[in-house]
Parts: sequence; structure tokens; C-alpha cells
Amino acid sequence: MARRRFFVPEVHKGKALINGDDARHLTRVLRVEVGQRYEISDGECVYLAEVAAARKDLVEFGVVQEIPLAAKLVNVTLLASLIKFDHFELIIEKATELGVTEIVPVIATRTEMGLEKAVPKRMERWQRIAVEASQQSRRDRLPKLRQAIQFGEALGWTSQQRYWLDEDPGGASLSKALPDNRSVDDSVALLIGPEGGWTDPERNAALNKEWTRIWLGPQILRAETAAIASLGIIMSAWQA
Repeated sequence: MARRRFFVPEVHKGKALINGDDARHLTRVLRVEVGQRYEISDGECVYLAEVAAARKDLVEFGVVQEIPLAAKLVNVTLLASLIKFDHFELIIEKATELGVTEIVPVIATRTEMGLEKAVPKRMERWQRIAVEASQQSRRDRLPKLRQAIQFGEALGWTSQQRYWLDEDPGGASLSKALPDNRSVDDSVALLIGPEGGWTDPERNAALNKEWTRIWLGPQILRAETAAIASLGIIMSAWQA
């Protein structure tokens, strides 16, 4: 069985500390004890570490050895239009598990009024979701969570491969739109629309900016389902 992995703020002189609520979760819920070994990551390197101290509000690790990083994944940016926050948080969780590099909330024409104003207050919670999903999926690094941007700014994203998902027929199937020659050094951007879909001016703008229009079939999917399905196809294709 694979060891649990935890993210720590830093590793300094062979030691790492987790305190506060995170430490209380480790000691009270996971019941970590002195002498147990886990994996820890500081966002750059991964280590095998042993618990040197476990108090209710502090857990100290001592590094045993560095662990080789996992195989590199393709650089994928998910630009997801803001939707109701419980659904958006599911996108963050599953996109993190699937291995995306960064997640960018997008303010589209049909984004529910007021959601963008609440984003700064949600960032701490969203970061915690990303940390928990990263630990569960044994990522080496956390995804980057960005503040919300306007749709026009999202269209300026400069990835090598840029796909925007549209529920209206006319786009290519995602699997057929992917390039034949793929490398983990590529960069991919995936743009997902809001509940209610894109407006015609947004569609025209995406086409004018030369984004590749893709379609997942005749079923009308929830935004979070579309994001998860599309990311699964992309991540799998670049690992093949």
C-alpha cells in the first residue's frame, strides 16, 4: 500500500513542520504517531520522512531520504467559467486529481451575477480543496489557483493547444482534434463555458482568436461533468 503524502510549507535543514488545523487533522483524525513514516512534499521535491513529534497542534517530520519525482505530465491550464460554488469546487477537486497545472476561474456573459465578487473570499477554501486532492492523488506539486479573469482575457491565453468546449454541434470531437504528435513538453488550455452556455458573441470571439472548437456529443452536460470528461481525455492522450 502506498504511503500517505502530505504537503508542507517548506523543508529546512532536513525538517518540516505542519501546525494549526492541519496538524490537528493529522493527530486527531489520522492519528499519526512518532516513528511513523510518510511522504512529504514542499511543492518542489518529495521526501520520505519520519514523524519526530506529534502534538495536537504541531507535527514535526524528519527527512529520511529524497524520493524521485513522478513522470512529468503535460502542462494543462483549465479555464473554467464560474458556476455555483459547490459545483465549481468539484471541478477544482477533480481537475487537481487529474493532474492539471493551473485552474483559472473565468467570468463569462452568463456567469451568475455576483459570483466573481465572492472569489477572493473563497480562495483559501479552494486552496485547501486542492491540497487535499493533491495529497489523495499523490501529486508532486500543487496546482496553481488564479484569481478570476474576464472572458476576453481568457481568450488571450498563449498555450500551444487551445480548446474551447461548446455544447452546440459543429465542433470537432475532442479525441479527433488532438494533434498526432504529442509531447509532455506541450502546453494545453481548455476553456469551459458557464451554466447556460456561451453567447453568440463569445463563440465568434473564440473563433476569431483561433481557439479549436470541440464537442462532446449530443448530450447536454453539466459544466463540471464536461470539464472532468474533457480533462480525462486530454491527460490520457498525452500519457499514451
